[in-house]
Amino acid sequence: MPNFERVTVPTDGNHITIKNDKLKIPDNPIIPFIRGDGIGIDIWPATQKVLDAAVEKAYDGKKKIAWMKIYAGDEAVEQYGEGVYLPDDTLNAIKEFIVAIKGPLTTPVGGGHRSLNVSLRQLLNLYACIRPVKWFKGVPSPSVHPHWMDIVIFRENTEDVYSGIEWEQGSEEVAKVIDFINNTMGKNIRLDSGVGIKPISITGTKQLVRKALKYAIAEGRKSVTFMHKGNIMKFTEGAFKDWGYELVVQEFRDHVITEAELWDEAMAEDGVTPITKPGAFTELRGGKPAGDPNGRIIVKDRIADSIFQQIQTRTNEYDIICTPNLNGDYISDAAAAMVGGLGMAPGANIGDFVGLFEATHGTAPKYAGQDKVNPGSLMLSGVMMLNYLDWREAGSMVEKAIERTIETKHVTYDLHRQMEGATKLSCSGYAEAIVSNMQ
Repeated sequence: MPNFERVTVPTDGNHITIKNDKLKIPDNPIIPFIRGDGIGIDIWPATQKVLDAAVEKAYDGKKKIAWMKIYAGDEAVEQYGEGVYLPDDTLNAIKEFIVAIKGPLTTPVGGGHRSLNVSLRQLLNLYACIRPVKWFKGVPSPSVHPHWMDIVIFRENTEDVYSGIEWEQGSEEVAKVIDFINNTMGKNIRLDSGVGIKPISITGTKQLVRKALKYAIAEGRKSVTFMHKGNIMKFTEGAFKDWGYELVVQEFRDHVITEAELWDEAMAEDGVTPITKPGAFTELRGGKPAGDPNGRIIVKDRIADSIFQQIQTRTNEYDIICTPNLNGDYISDAAAAMVGGLGMAPGANIGDFVGLFEATHGTAPKYAGQDKVNPGSLMLSGVMMLNYLDWREAGSMVEKAIERTIETKHVTYDLHRQMEGATKLSCSGYAEAIVSNMQ
């Protein structure tokens, strides 16, 4: 075990371990948590109360999380000194104990400060950002059919334009980059530009797609869609799509069929010469979303800009969306807006084994300490964490209790202002209501 400078390891907990390529979970796992900046001071205690209550009720006190506080962001500076936003203690603790959860963290815009969220993902190789988006009955939505939304976004987490490889306009470094690109590579970049690099690799793509397909198989999902802008960025996002198809056919052939193959099969059944026409197989079934009659997972792809429209108009044609980093950031927030906003959107960053579960919204510092905001994102991320531990009974208990609480119109201010006849609760009061609705 590492020697921690400012972290106290609970004496009443045990390590999660890895055996035969699977997590082995004790009844009292040590789980590191980062409270988070801004509203983290409000939403973390509410979340911990709900998660602890669910575990207690679901397992009659036979299981319990041993929480271990670690630091990042403003709290880390308070503990470790000026400029230390992500101490070694925190990275070592997450590596050592494998599963952790965090609130939102502040990263200044511009000025050379790296995002703490991006740093955690890259330094721990948490290559898959997983964001489920689904509607809870009673949540106000701008969508006519919000119940159609039940997707899981697998966003590549370590490369693309978020890899942090860029040079500031006017710097000596950017002048060298522009000179090389213009004069050696024969391209044309304006001399007054800032420049960023967009790496997308076979390694990064295939490890993400592999995790998405394993999830689809385990959870009984019906389709996986590659979201990309490969019609323009052919050698990055276009390659992401091509490598994705290559992986699923090589490693998951018994479980998948591509959309083009399904179309050809359907055409052949009708006695028509097969003509590959991706996206058209739904037309054979009256324009309705179609599954594979043999129960295979349908693998397809869509251009990024079109999928923003289609998740609104043809929502139930999408199940798992697998995408490069930047696209995943956009689509997860857009989808969340259809089901109540980021306050209802959970997230996780997962590598081969290490899982870091997180609120997907920002720190909202103007609301910090007001006991006001919706803790739903962090609570639902806690549900993802419980499911990752295979404590699904507790996870289901939290999810159902949240839905019951919303159905009775006992909600925080963000939902209250959109609902008639609702009762407005504080952040902590909302947590108490959820606990009381656990069955």
